[in-house]
Amino acid sequence: MKTRITELFGIEHPIIQGGMHHVGFAEMAAGVSNAGGLGIITGLTQRTPKDLANEIARCKDMTDKPIGVNLTFLPGFADPDYPGYIEAIIAHDVKIVETAGRSPEQYMPMLKDAGIKVIHKCTSVRHSLKAEKIGCDAVSVDGFECGGHPGEDDIPNMILLPRAAEELSIPFVASGGIGNAKQLVAALALGADGVNMGTRFIATKEAPVHQNVKDALVGASELDTTLIMRPLRNTERVLKNDAVNRILEKEKELGADIKINDIMDEVAGVYPKIMSDGDMDSGAWSCGMVAGLIHDVPSCQDLISGMMKEADEIISKRLKAFAA
Repeated sequence: MKTRITELFGIEHPIIQGGMHHVGFAEMAAGVSNAGGLGIITGLTQRTPKDLANEIARCKDMTDKPIGVNLTFLPGFADPDYPGYIEAIIAHDVKIVETAGRSPEQYMPMLKDAGIKVIHKCTSVRHSLKAEKIGCDAVSVDGFECGGHPGEDDIPNMILLPRAAEELSIPFVASGGIGNAKQLVAALALGADGVNMGTRFIATKEAPVHQNVKDALVGASELDTTLIMRPLRNTERVLKNDAVNRILEKEKELGADIKINDIMDEVAGVYPKIMSDGDMDSGAWSCGMVAGLIHDVPSCQDLISGMMKEADEIISKRLKAFAA
């Protein structure tokens, strides 16, 4: 299947694995890229630019297909060395960067001078248009269903994607709640040029996370995620667990007076405990509503090839029948 996204990134299938904290390691990115999609290494999971350089080199030992690196520009508890991370990306000849969070505008000259294609993750049409204006090559349009930070507008993809198609000239992919072939075809019908999947790729054989995490996704329904940090205007969709219940209780008790320090124990530094150690109640972790559509743990190859086979069948048979 050829779309503007496959042409832009030189990939076989219009499926991107988004950056995910303590998931987007070399094994994950290589697994997706070897299956014909675009694998993404999560830059800030690596503690230093040197660590990122080593992770990129490790990934390139596993695949000769295109890979990308995610850089998330979010207010946080530390101030990452973004120029250093970009220098590591450039030095190791990575030509695709997924940006997220705050606008990447101040780093665009550095990225574009190196011939890097930038896809920016946005949760609104207005932010997508800003990304297009500052020179991003593509946009990942992130609907309210997504795991992680869905923004504050609460617009689901059935509205957000066709609105983006009305406004954007650059290619865009559907992100948030995507996990199967039916959704891929729907995204294409709504104007997207492909899909970005995060949570779905955690439940694959190659995902370098504890089996407890994969089991939790298979066992979850579409009702098992919730939103936290809404009073802080830093809304995040997470899988329900004991730590999330504690956060929600604090939000209810403190109301508008809540501060990030009040929930620090539940949100700071918890990803290694969850993703590596499998301690599922140690903190809040990003998870999309797509958990309700996850019923197995296939290889990346089986997941992507199966999606593309079914998508082709839907397009050539089911949809064609309606046009008769």
